[in-house]
Amino acid sequence: MKYKEWMATVPQTIRGDAVWRMEVCRVSLFACDLAWPDVTKLFRDKRVFSVADQLLRSIGSVSANIAEGYSRSSRKDQARFYEYALGSAREARNWYYNARHVLGSEVANHRMELVTRCIKLLLTIIPEERGRVLREDSPEYRVPTEDVLDLSAPMSHEV
Repeated sequence: MKYKEWMATVPQTIRGDAVWRMEVCRVSLFACDLAWPDVTKLFRDKRVFSVADQLLRSIGSVSANIAEGYSRSSRKDQARFYEYALGSAREARNWYYNARHVLGSEVANHRMELVTRCIKLLLTIIPEERGRVLREDSPEYRVPTEDVLDLSAPMSHEV
């Protein structure tokens, strides 16, 4: 499914919320939706049961922490939850890397690029909310947004 097609399927109760204006919210929800068939496939292989569990928890945590952080009244509290989302995004990317043996390289690479887009956005948002730079130098990620969001999401497996 393409990103724009997916956005049309998101209920108005989600799209009407102010947090929906944040690109990182939309991209992280899209990544979470794409993870469902991936996790379903992983659960079928007992060798990677724990990978599937960790992937589902981490990918879901990205958008959940963004939503919770957006709802905080202080910028410092917002930044703290966005940092949790950043950690979860990096964790999800690692689990996708580990899952490539079952999901296939095309699917895993697409998902890792999508999650990297979230990471890049969060690395821009967090210092603005904190009013200072993170402990790390923000790397320059080169993820072509069009390729990740506008192409059909690879679905090399049946659910």
